[in-house]
Amino acid sequence: MGDPAGIGPEVIAKALAGTKLRKLCRPLVIGSLPVMQQTVRALKLKTAVTPVTEHDAPFPRGHPIAILDPLEQPLGRFKQGVAATETGAASVAFIKKAVHLAQIGCIDGIVTAPINKEAINLAGCHFPGHTELLADLTKTEESGMMIVGGPLKIMFVTTHVAIKNLPALLTQAKIEKGIRLAHLALTQLFGIKKPRIGVAALNPHAGEHGLFGDEEACVVRPAARAAQANGILASDPLPADTLFGKAARGQYDGVVALYHDQGLIPLKLVAFGTCVNLTVGLPIIRTSVDHGTAFDIVGKGVADPGSLIEAVTLAAKLAARRIAAPLK
Repeated sequence: MGDPAGIGPEVIAKALAGTKLRKLCRPLVIGSLPVMQQTVRALKLKTAVTPVTEHDAPFPRGHPIAILDPLEQPLGRFKQGVAATETGAASVAFIKKAVHLAQIGCIDGIVTAPINKEAINLAGCHFPGHTELLADLTKTEESGMMIVGGPLKIMFVTTHVAIKNLPALLTQAKIEKGIRLAHLALTQLFGIKKPRIGVAALNPHAGEHGLFGDEEACVVRPAARAAQANGILASDPLPADTLFGKAARGQYDGVVALYHDQGLIPLKLVAFGTCVNLTVGLPIIRTSVDHGTAFDIVGKGVADPGSLIEAVTLAAKLAARRIAAPLK
């Protein structure tokens, strides 16, 4: 469910009110039962909310929204659109329950609605977001964020950092990790045997032989060459202004972007509202929406469930592929 004070409950209710997702999987909401009931009523949806008390209990027949509430006590009254300790603690409890169920094989994948970083920190969970918390819960040493949208699959070397600090953060080791995780995702999750990976340069014209910067020569190219030596079909650093267009036309199966806006601008140009966040490297399948809690529109009934629908669709497809061909 994500943060109950955000738009997570609304987009879940809207997404599960239809039949599209039920043709792909058997959805189970892990979240607050009273919040989901109240959300469905507020949206005037013609669907029931049915609690599931145990993870192995049969799902209800028909098309109700099945929900497992892991909280020891029902979530009390809270203010929508505001970061608070109780809602932050609830969102963390939902994540922990989902991870546990995935680890013991009771569910085939996790799709996360947005959490609020301030709220989870108020609750004593000092992680910058889902990805780091999930890595800690699953004891994963190496993981990263790939965003999938339209024809693009983009792995990020860095995410939320100031541009002025970026060059110092771009080490050869971090770029090698990004290329390695991109290859892992494309082969093991998407089933591409020999994926072609485009590696984005940092500077205009890939530095123009040092005229516009030397990061390409110092860290990006060495990282790409190290990946190539390990059999990965990674490019040398390519100018970003042409790389993403080439990837969109199918010349590359995936792209390694060096920073947040470098990858997110082209993604949202071609797939705004339907992008999916995929965590690569975890032992479980996890996708997520590409938006935040949107506190400013909570309760207005205008939240778009498009990204959540795409996230569930991708998770179901990845789960089906993993069931058919388990990871080694």
